[in-house]
Amino acid sequence: MPKEYPRSRRVAEQIQRVLAEAIRTEIRDPRVSGIVITDVRVARDLASAQVYYTRLDGPADDPAVAAGLASAAGFLRSRLASVLATRTVPELRFRRDEAGEYGRRLDALIDAAVGREPGTPPDGEGTQ
Repeated sequence: MPKEYPRSRRVAEQIQRVLAEAIRTEIRDPRVSGIVITDVRVARDLASAQVYYTRLDGPADDPAVAAGLASAAGFLRSRLASVLATRTVPELRFRRDEAGEYGRRLDALIDAAVGREPGTPPDGEGTQ
Protein backbone atom coordinates (compact mmCIF):
# COMPACT_ATOMS: atom_id res chain seq x y z
CA MET A 1 0.00 0.00 0.00
CA PRO A 2 1.49 3.42 -0.94
CA LYS A 3 2.15 6.02 1.70
CA GLU A 4 -0.61 8.56 2.17
CA TYR A 5 1.76 11.43 2.69
CA PRO A 6 4.99 10.84 0.77
CA ARG A 7 8.18 12.70 1.52
CA SER A 8 8.18 14.61 -1.76
CA ARG A 9 4.82 16.14 -0.86
CA ARG A 10 6.04 17.23 2.58
CA VAL A 11 9.14 18.76 0.99
CA ALA A 12 6.99 20.52 -1.62
CA GLU A 13 4.83 22.09 1.08
CA GLN A 14 7.89 23.28 2.98
CA ILE A 15 9.41 24.71 -0.22
CA GLN A 16 6.17 26.57 -0.94
CA ARG A 17 6.15 28.16 2.54
CA VAL A 18 9.81 29.18 2.40
CA LEU A 19 9.62 30.58 -1.14
CA ALA A 20 6.43 32.54 -0.43
CA GLU A 21 7.99 34.12 2.66
CA ALA A 22 11.30 34.87 0.92
CA ILE A 23 9.62 36.46 -2.09
CA ARG A 24 7.38 38.54 0.14
CA THR A 25 10.00 39.77 2.59
CA GLU A 26 13.50 39.42 1.14
CA ILE A 27 13.34 39.92 -2.63
CA ARG A 28 13.46 43.60 -3.54
CA ASP A 29 13.14 43.13 -7.31
CA PRO A 30 10.02 45.04 -8.47
CA ARG A 31 9.49 42.51 -11.25
CA VAL A 32 8.41 39.90 -8.70
CA SER A 33 6.24 42.11 -6.51
CA GLY A 34 2.76 40.71 -6.07
CA ILE A 35 3.82 37.15 -6.90
CA VAL A 36 1.98 34.35 -5.12
CA ILE A 37 3.30 30.79 -5.09
CA THR A 38 0.26 28.64 -5.79
CA ASP A 39 1.78 25.16 -5.94
CA VAL A 40 5.06 23.29 -5.82
CA ARG A 41 5.58 19.83 -7.30
CA VAL A 42 8.80 18.06 -6.42
CA ALA A 43 10.23 15.13 -8.34
CA ARG A 44 10.41 11.85 -6.43
CA ASP A 45 14.21 12.05 -6.29
CA LEU A 46 13.99 15.66 -4.99
CA ALA A 47 16.28 16.84 -7.81
CA SER A 48 13.89 19.39 -9.28
CA ALA A 49 10.81 21.34 -8.30
CA GLN A 50 8.15 22.89 -10.51
CA VAL A 51 7.09 26.13 -8.79
CA TYR A 52 3.75 27.50 -10.00
CA TYR A 53 3.03 31.18 -9.49
CA THR A 54 0.48 33.82 -10.27
CA ARG A 55 0.53 37.57 -9.93
CA LEU A 56 -2.03 39.55 -7.98
CA ASP A 57 -1.36 43.05 -9.25
CA GLY A 58 -0.94 42.53 -12.97
CA PRO A 59 -0.61 40.01 -15.78
CA ALA A 60 1.25 36.87 -14.72
CA ASP A 61 2.36 36.21 -18.29
CA ASP A 62 4.62 39.28 -18.27
CA PRO A 63 8.11 38.17 -19.44
CA ALA A 64 9.67 40.49 -16.84
CA VAL A 65 8.12 38.37 -14.06
CA ALA A 66 9.70 35.20 -15.43
CA ALA A 67 13.04 37.00 -15.80
CA GLY A 68 12.83 38.32 -12.24
CA LEU A 69 12.11 34.87 -10.84
CA ALA A 70 14.91 33.34 -12.91
CA SER A 71 17.37 35.90 -11.59
CA ALA A 72 16.23 35.26 -8.01
CA ALA A 73 16.38 31.46 -8.33
CA GLY A 74 19.93 31.19 -6.97
CA PHE A 75 19.11 33.27 -3.91
CA LEU A 76 15.91 31.30 -3.32
CA ARG A 77 17.80 28.00 -3.56
CA SER A 78 20.29 29.23 -0.97
CA ARG A 79 17.39 30.11 1.35
CA LEU A 80 15.99 26.61 0.82
CA ALA A 81 19.39 25.06 1.55
CA SER A 82 19.43 26.70 4.97
CA VAL A 83 15.97 25.36 5.83
CA LEU A 84 15.52 21.99 4.11
CA ALA A 85 16.80 18.85 5.78
CA THR A 86 17.71 17.19 2.49
CA ARG A 87 21.05 16.26 1.02
CA THR A 88 20.42 18.24 -2.15
CA VAL A 89 18.32 21.30 -2.87
CA PRO A 90 15.94 20.92 -5.80
CA GLU A 91 16.53 22.93 -8.95
CA LEU A 92 13.72 25.49 -9.17
CA ARG A 93 11.73 25.74 -12.39
CA PHE A 94 9.16 28.51 -12.34
CA ARG A 95 5.92 28.06 -14.27
CA ARG A 96 2.98 30.43 -14.59
CA ASP A 97 -0.16 28.98 -12.99
CA GLU A 98 -2.97 29.29 -15.49
CA ALA A 99 -5.75 27.98 -13.23
CA GLY A 100 -6.82 31.43 -12.02
CA GLU A 101 -6.97 32.85 -15.52
CA TYR A 102 -8.89 29.79 -16.71
CA GLY A 103 -11.38 30.24 -13.87
CA ARG A 104 -11.90 33.92 -14.71
CA ARG A 105 -12.53 33.02 -18.36
CA LEU A 106 -15.08 30.39 -17.32
CA ASP A 107 -16.81 32.90 -15.02
CA ALA A 108 -17.06 35.37 -17.89
CA LEU A 109 -18.50 32.70 -20.18
CA ILE A 110 -21.06 31.65 -17.56
CA ASP A 111 -22.03 35.28 -16.96
CA ALA A 112 -22.48 35.79 -20.70
CA ALA A 113 -24.57 32.62 -21.03
CA VAL A 114 -26.82 33.51 -18.11
CA GLY A 115 -27.12 37.10 -19.29
CA ARG A 116 -25.89 39.01 -16.25
CA GLU A 117 -23.19 41.62 -15.92
CA PRO A 118 -19.70 40.14 -15.35
CA GLY A 119 -18.70 40.09 -11.69
CA THR A 120 -22.23 40.34 -10.22
CA PRO A 121 -23.30 37.54 -7.91
CA PRO A 122 -26.14 35.21 -8.93
CA ASP A 123 -29.62 35.95 -7.52
CA GLY A 124 -29.81 35.34 -3.80
CA GLU A 125 -26.02 35.26 -3.26
CA GLY A 126 -24.05 38.03 -1.61
CA THR A 127 -27.08 39.52 0.19
CA GLN A 128 -27.96 39.03 3.81
